[in-house]
Amino acid sequence: MNERLVVIGGDAAGMSAASQARRLRKPGELEIVAFERGHFASFSACGIPYWVGGDVAERDELIARTPEEHRERDIDLRMRTEVTELDVDGQRVRTRDLESGAEAWTGYDKLVIATGARPLRPPLPGIDAPGVHGVQTLDDGQALLDSLERTKGRRAVVVGAGYIGVEMAEALLNRGYEVTVLNRSEQPMATLDPDMGRLVHRAMDGLGITTVGGAAVTKILTGDDGWVRAVATDDAEYPADVVVLGTGVVPETGLARAAGLPLGVHGGLLTDLAMRVRGHENIWAGGDCVEVLDLVSGRERHIALGTHANKHGQVIGANVGGGYATFPGVVGTAVSKVCALEIARTGLREKDAREVGLAYVTVTVESTSRAGYYPGAAPMTVKMLAERRTGRLLGVQIVGREGAAKRVDIAAVALTAGMTVEQMTVLDLGYAPPFSPVWDPVLVAARKTLAAVRSAG
Repeated sequence: MNERLVVIGGDAAGMSAASQARRLRKPGELEIVAFERGHFASFSACGIPYWVGGDVAERDELIARTPEEHRERDIDLRMRTEVTELDVDGQRVRTRDLESGAEAWTGYDKLVIATGARPLRPPLPGIDAPGVHGVQTLDDGQALLDSLERTKGRRAVVVGAGYIGVEMAEALLNRGYEVTVLNRSEQPMATLDPDMGRLVHRAMDGLGITTVGGAAVTKILTGDDGWVRAVATDDAEYPADVVVLGTGVVPETGLARAAGLPLGVHGGLLTDLAMRVRGHENIWAGGDCVEVLDLVSGRERHIALGTHANKHGQVIGANVGGGYATFPGVVGTAVSKVCALEIARTGLREKDAREVGLAYVTVTVESTSRAGYYPGAAPMTVKMLAERRTGRLLGVQIVGREGAAKRVDIAAVALTAGMTVEQMTVLDLGYAPPFSPVWDPVLVAARKTLAAVRSAG
């Protein structure tokens, strides 16, 4: 009898797992059924701000593979079908067709949970008013574009200044809107240390984006027609013709919790190195619904990124398909931009290092993306953390112009390898004046951090 693999979730992790399993196992050996409650599968949520902003012309450019293409590969992908219950003991899932309302049970031999994450939508008065938008799915992006077409005013308020908030602020600015960003923290980009976030704040102000720190939103105000008209904090009201929520996400693990599967402190599913749910031989999980090991701190983290989700899917698919693969963990690398300003981080912030009890030193250096005499050399600030006693690299943050962000990859490799800043100083990096100064900014930071480690004894 054929084995049946059931996949819950039709985006990056789920369909990567299904596709990899199909490559390794013939249709006669493994039946694959996938359920997706949305209208789209295998799409890039990370690209939505660039579609809204006009950098990407068409929605379909964000779709990597259509449902029809998956079905042509013998993957039975059932769209607009929500899994409502997971019966672990009976090895089956209950589904509901969102168009017809019909319900059914489907049995499985192997199960992949790839339910993703859900946006945080604070329970504020007016939060569900027309003109207030999240940006998690392609449907969300289309709804926002429809609102931008409908509204006559040109005032936008973005709530939250993390990656999505900053990227959406740029998108709305590109659309010709007057943009105000309200952020609970004093500085944008809480994934950076406050001193580096201050550089982002200054740049956003220079672009004409009004960024208000320490602004906790209390309610959304509406007009007589019910449409959003302003966002209120304790101190002020900010007029708005459209509001975008960039308040972060949490793992979508309601099904897993109800089924008694193990969850971590952040609410994500816990897995082993093979991405198998702990304590369950025939259940795997990946993507934004899981917690993963931070290789620097040694603790579990929840990081919602498409890069991780696709890797998780490849690992799961290899194991389900009869091979063997592992996902050892992450170092927390992420890049973003707001107009010409590039923002990058990897490893630990100062706050993270303190929380895990690490004594550390920090150094901040200013350099340029190219040799100073070469046309187009742009300023760049690099902050580096290292363990005080050993000199082990702990983290790097970079804020700068063109050519800044992807330099964080040097640090990401060094962190993964467990390198010290002394070892980093002799890395054989590429050099030519159009690409870098003789001493790359990351290596300059490593040299100065090494000196700080030695000075600290």
